Amino acid sequence: MKDQKSFKKKLDGLVTSNKGDKTITVSVINKFKHPKYSKFIYKTKKYYAHDKDNTAKEGDKVTIIASRPYSKTKKWELISINK
Repeated sequence: MKDQKSFKKKLDGLVTSNKGDKTITVSVINKFKHPKYSKFIYKTKKYYAHDKDNTAKEGDKVTIIASRPYSKTKKWELISINK
């Protein structure tokens, strides 16, 4: 879609909503080990990303990249849809 810089932060996640115009909601799961109990913990965070052509659908695996702020909450941009 766009020339991507290597120093920008990239995230892979799952599209949970595409109801907004040119906006998708992406859930990103972070897996880490608890420092004291050594148990693996999963945390989910929700990001709003700009989808210029409204191509992503619910359930798609996507890659998003940090970009300029499009609105108060939308600071990410859709780079690719991974099948």
